[in-house]
Amino acid sequence: MHQNKGKQGLSVWQLTMLALGTVVGGSFFLGSAVAIRAAGPSVLLAYIIGGILVYFILSALSEMTVANPSPGSFRTYTEQAFGRGAGFTVGWVYWTGLVLAMSSEATAASILLRGWFPMLPLALAGTAIIAGVTLLNLLGAERLSKLESGLAAVKLLAIFGFVVIALVILAGITAGRAGTPGLSVLRSQRWMPGGFSGIAGSMLMVMFTYAGFEVLGLAASETRNPAARIPQAIRYTIILLVGLYLAAMAGLFLLVPAGRVAENVSPFVTALSLYGLGWAGTAMNIVLVSAILSTMLASVFGLGRMLRSLAEEGHTPAWMRDRTDIPYRGILVSGCAMLAGLGLGLLLPQGVYLFLVSSGGFALLFSYVMILASHYRLRRRRGGPLVQGAGLRGFPYSSWAGIAGLLAVLASMPLIPGQGGGLAAGMMFVLLFAGLYSLGRFRRLKAENGPGKRKPVWPPAVRAQMEAAAEPGAPGQSDSSGPSGMSAPDDSK
Repeated sequence: MHQNKGKQGLSVWQLTMLALGTVVGGSFFLGSAVAIRAAGPSVLLAYIIGGILVYFILSALSEMTVANPSPGSFRTYTEQAFGRGAGFTVGWVYWTGLVLAMSSEATAASILLRGWFPMLPLALAGTAIIAGVTLLNLLGAERLSKLESGLAAVKLLAIFGFVVIALVILAGITAGRAGTPGLSVLRSQRWMPGGFSGIAGSMLMVMFTYAGFEVLGLAASETRNPAARIPQAIRYTIILLVGLYLAAMAGLFLLVPAGRVAENVSPFVTALSLYGLGWAGTAMNIVLVSAILSTMLASVFGLGRMLRSLAEEGHTPAWMRDRTDIPYRGILVSGCAMLAGLGLGLLLPQGVYLFLVSSGGFALLFSYVMILASHYRLRRRRGGPLVQGAGLRGFPYSSWAGIAGLLAVLASMPLIPGQGGGLAAGMMFVLLFAGLYSLGRFRRLKAENGPGKRKPVWPPAVRAQMEAAAEPGAPGQSDSSGPSGMSAPDDSK
């Protein structure tokens, strides 16, 4: 493992904040408005279902990580379960999707910054953001985790602060234009305005608000005693995420009807503005910028380690391999790829770029399906838990339920405007990388078995011995045995 032997590695708290730094992003503070419009107050059920799916995925990932704390995490486990081609495809689909998604996040942060600095060029701001998060990742996991903890704390305090303010409003201390807050607001709106299809349609955005927790597996090699620290960090992550999300959503629906939430405005800004807290818009923009930067920092952390894992398995050019604790080359290549993605966003027509960027959500959900599928196959192959006392509860039913739920979310992508292209683009990338692996394998086999390939020339005595051993019924020899019981080279390879 690539780990600093003289250091304690990442603590449970640092791991938890690193995961929360990736998970809690703009998709919750702004994107949750889409889920609210689709499902109304019943989006609370979607968040509970999403939390259960996250528990299944993280439990499976935890079990595999404790058994084998590999730097490649779920990509390595996919390769162990389904072969090199599957590991190659999952690793590159995840890396490509996340690079495109983070380049769009840089664009979003640049737009927010330009609201405060109108003369700031979009390209310059986006380039500076990507360069900054890339260079900060070169400092190493321990230093990065301290910065990430601070940014993650800002986001968590923002959610906690909204819950506290909602309680103050509900207590009647602050009045506003929305009338009397509380159960009367909740009773004034339909519980399931979109029916079950509304909940299904909201699941995609809900899962996006949970996405990013897989960085815990990629960080396993950066900590001492991952068998104890990773499961603890996973428990804390789930408890904090589900608890804060449900509390914030419950407070929101007690303050403002779902019908008054606009998809292009943070629902929290809408709720607070109705009660005379006009400063909420500026405060939320600050939180949004910090949330995006935090997500990008943690994502580049995962991208660098994913690329190093691919390089170590020979799935990249040899020069990408890192032999140091910090995957400098993987981080720098990922940063350059994000800059290229930013350039695509500025040069390509908006529809084409959004088609590519929306594949980021597919890449994450596809990776989660493969985590559960790999865990299922490895555990079936072993005939029991991979680690005693740390297995996925309810196996195999929980695995089936998790995979079915994630496939249903993927199938629901066309129900959300603009996400049908994400499904198509994601499947396109899966086919592309699977095809590239097959083509590379075909070319290697052709080179090894081509006309110029020289066949081994055995001495006459050895050849006679091998021919005799190859005859049916030859005692004490197998068809593939060479002299002295050694396996003869397979000329077909």
